Amino acid sequence: MKIKTPSRIHITLIDLNGSYRRLDGGVGLSLQNPQFVLEAKETDSGVNVEFDNKIVDQGAINECNAKIPNVTQNVLSKLDIDTGFDFKVHSAYPSHSGLGSGTQISLATGKLITEILGHSFSSVELSAMVGRGGTSGIGTYSFELGGFIVDGGHSKEEKSDFLPSSASTACPPPLIARYDFPEDWDIMIAIPPVDDHVSGINEVNLFQDNCPIPKTDVEQISHIILMNMLPFLIEHNIEEFGRTIDAVHYTGFQKLELDLKPPIMRQYMDEIRNAGTYGVGMSSFGPALYTVFDKNNKDIVKATKEILPEGSPVFVTKAQNHGSIIEK
Repeated sequence: MKIKTPSRIHITLIDLNGSYRRLDGGVGLSLQNPQFVLEAKETDSGVNVEFDNKIVDQGAINECNAKIPNVTQNVLSKLDIDTGFDFKVHSAYPSHSGLGSGTQISLATGKLITEILGHSFSSVELSAMVGRGGTSGIGTYSFELGGFIVDGGHSKEEKSDFLPSSASTACPPPLIARYDFPEDWDIMIAIPPVDDHVSGINEVNLFQDNCPIPKTDVEQISHIILMNMLPFLIEHNIEEFGRTIDAVHYTGFQKLELDLKPPIMRQYMDEIRNAGTYGVGMSSFGPALYTVFDKNNKDIVKATKEILPEGSPVFVTKAQNHGSIIEK
């Protein structure tokens, strides 16, 4: 059995203040490419992970080797089943790039195991089982539904502290909005060579040291999402939608994330913006940058390749308006 999952852009977290009795909340978008593609078959015992020869990114290989066996053991333990699995990774993308590889690897592994063993779980149930979705639900709902997604965060009764998903035991948050993303809008992804990814205890400390953010920031970002980003998406206004991507980087937690990056990151974003984008954002903690464009400013792809250092990945994709696909 094989599964193909989307990647995702994480546009922003919404409420890292908590005065309104909820925390987190997220906005994001599922992508057709890059994909994570995993094949699995049941064996008598043990866990074996192999890779297609075209996968050469060592970070991606290391992440798969760490997560796939761990998720397998956790799921089998919770199902109280003693068996083994052989896995083959057919396609993967860099870890800590801002495109959500960790959640897709974990959910893909859990989904294959449970389906092969005759169990049916929703993506929310799977996320809770494999320890994902404790802060943002964007990866969970990208896996299940695709499209443009807004989640409602966590009640402070369930989650009382500011923590990243990797350190949170909260269940995935509720989905409060999901829309098909315009199929005639192209999406450019650019990954500059800024190697300062945040994970583990450093990520926990970042949340603990910088939250709560000001209540006024939360109010402003909420207004931008509700009264600008969503309406312009529904009205199919790509120029104004692009401006909202810029807007979320001037306030709230996304501004904090960007301020903590090396100054060269903001310089890259400014130069790409000045090359003619409608707006440019950084996905999650980066380093992946993104923009939406159409035939009127398609030259921004060539311009971005000239702006970033030679060899930096720059590619065009589309939104994926459906979730993961299983091939039996």
